[in-house]
Amino acid sequence: MTVPLVQGRKGLGAALCGLLASLSLAAQAQDFASPEVDAMMDRLERQGVSRQWLERAMARAEFQPSVLEAMSGAAEHHLTWERYRGIFLGEERINEGAAFIEAHRDAFDRAEARYGVPPEVIAAIIGVETRYGRITGDHRVLDSLSTLAFHHPRRGEFFEGELEAFLDIAYQQNVDPGALKGSYAGAMGYPQFIPTSYQAYAVDFNDDGQRNLWTDPVDAIGSVANYFAEHRWQAGGTLYWEAEGPSSVPSSIRFNRTDPPYARVAELEAQGIQPVEPLPGDAKVVPLALDMEDGSTHYRLGGANFYVITRYNHSHLYAMAVTELSEAIAEVRSLGKPQWWHALDTEVSS
Repeated sequence: MTVPLVQGRKGLGAALCGLLASLSLAAQAQDFASPEVDAMMDRLERQGVSRQWLERAMARAEFQPSVLEAMSGAAEHHLTWERYRGIFLGEERINEGAAFIEAHRDAFDRAEARYGVPPEVIAAIIGVETRYGRITGDHRVLDSLSTLAFHHPRRGEFFEGELEAFLDIAYQQNVDPGALKGSYAGAMGYPQFIPTSYQAYAVDFNDDGQRNLWTDPVDAIGSVANYFAEHRWQAGGTLYWEAEGPSSVPSSIRFNRTDPPYARVAELEAQGIQPVEPLPGDAKVVPLALDMEDGSTHYRLGGANFYVITRYNHSHLYAMAVTELSEAIAEVRSLGKPQWWHALDTEVSS
């Protein structure tokens, strides 16, 4: 069921499940022009966006209950590390990553030289996000962000900012806002940048005068690398170290936090968390306790670059999936063409 964007956020934050279940919503639907929407358009108009263009765009926005439902069902909330890992570490995705690098080798080489980010890490981000640009989302971004901006019970203000950024991008780049598709949360293009990240970090990496992350893999490669560099990626830095620890996870240690490295190695060793390779006792790391399907725990210690990956998605599971996929792609590339060359034909033809 889709209905025009209903009036405002006020009074609609009682309960997400009640919102989704409401059968009377269609009957109560009103014109999109609420005080909140008007205020948003006022702000954008002051920034130079045509009021007439904005009114036409928002008149096309449709409320999507499925977007609100999807927001509560992210895999990070429900899966063990072992199951989450299995989603992204299949042989096909690994081989496609090696092929993607080969197909755009010049762009990857330039990105590493300029930003210090290895090709495999950039490719792993794009591989996890969109299967190297093949699965970029089938939700109209205009609908998703309008729904979340004016109907999400807790994060409406955040998504209103994303909607403003999206409308500004579409206007400045002269693209139809109703034609652009992405994720249910409004992420777009090869790297699934949310609109404010698009504004802040997207680069014109092929010098054609456009920052096009929707259809241009070269711009996407440069933009992911720029994103990491702006978040203080350390060229040559270690992503993580393996560690050993007790069968019962120590309750005194704060594990899996997506914060800058915060635990000293000496403190962890005192609690039985021992790095496999020696590290200075005063070194700070992100302690990770990864739950396996058999109930055991796999310990790792994240470095500064592991934290940088969590700036892309604030989930330790996501960052570790990207890390392991990048390692697998690097290993396959080291074996030579026969292991992945067949995937290149698909990449080039698509």
